[in-house]
Amino acid sequence: MKIQAFAAPGKGQPLEPFEYEPSPLAPHDIEVRISHCGICHSDLHLVNNDWGMSRYPLVPGHEIIGTITQVGSAVTRLAPGQRVGIGWQADSCGECEWCARGEENLCSRSAPTCVGRHGGFARSIRVNGHFAIPVPDGLGSENAAPLLCAGITVYSPLRAHNLGPQHRVGVIGIGGLGHLALQFARAFGCEVTAFSSSADKEAEARRLGAHHFAATRSPEALKRLAGSFDFILSTANADLPWLDYVSALRPYGTLCFVAAPPSNLSVPVFPLLSANKRIVGSTIGGTAALRELLEVAARHGVKAQTERFPLAQVNQAMARVARNEVRYRAVLEL
Repeated sequence: MKIQAFAAPGKGQPLEPFEYEPSPLAPHDIEVRISHCGICHSDLHLVNNDWGMSRYPLVPGHEIIGTITQVGSAVTRLAPGQRVGIGWQADSCGECEWCARGEENLCSRSAPTCVGRHGGFARSIRVNGHFAIPVPDGLGSENAAPLLCAGITVYSPLRAHNLGPQHRVGVIGIGGLGHLALQFARAFGCEVTAFSSSADKEAEARRLGAHHFAATRSPEALKRLAGSFDFILSTANADLPWLDYVSALRPYGTLCFVAAPPSNLSVPVFPLLSANKRIVGSTIGGTAALRELLEVAARHGVKAQTERFPLAQVNQAMARVARNEVRYRAVLEL
């Protein structure tokens, strides 16, 4: 049976109704009837071929929640009727050291859900069942869908750096990524500060978990925080005064990027040398981290703040995401 979807027929073109015949269900594959799919900025980049790897017609979507309808002959841990989530990854080699650790996102043969295959802006999808993560009952599908990409993007570095109640953490940007980072950092027991150029977001930042708020349009706001933080997570796609953020770190502090600013960083090395500070980047996490994330989110009430759109309004939803008008994640309901 053909799968109904919405696809971009060419670079930068609006999505239109599309249907395709899926490949036969392989032994380790499952088919999932999709109920919700988040819209990520990565979907915009793929439609526009900003990364030079898109193939058309292109069905975006990699923040997927749905119910299993079929399982392959070798699938043993999943069953029809089970609710699962599927994120950026749909396959990997399954044999390398990274796959063995549950860090399949670092596998050189990692296969994205909607690059070279059709993604989640569709009624159904087929993927390797290893990459379908059971969703705890305590999570609503609409709020859980963005956790499969935006959530793991911020959860992974917080977890990798072993942050806990003894640490002071700053989050730059209160948007699709940042509003989740505030919640997870608070759930980890950290003392949390939100950095934002929008002073009117203070009340919302505190509601999301921030203990403190720094309005960064004032040049003095950052300078007053020199030597304050063990870890600063940047979720902002903007060029910012990065040396001021490095100065805001304590000895052994880390400035971590999960979003790429438009320009390359230009930071003198001496401030790093003088206090053992680090600047790092972080990608998504593997299946082990995704399972842990969903359990943590269910226990601590972490959820994405969403706006819902029917699948037929996908182009309107994509346009609003492109204009940064959604607070904070758009989710398609099928």
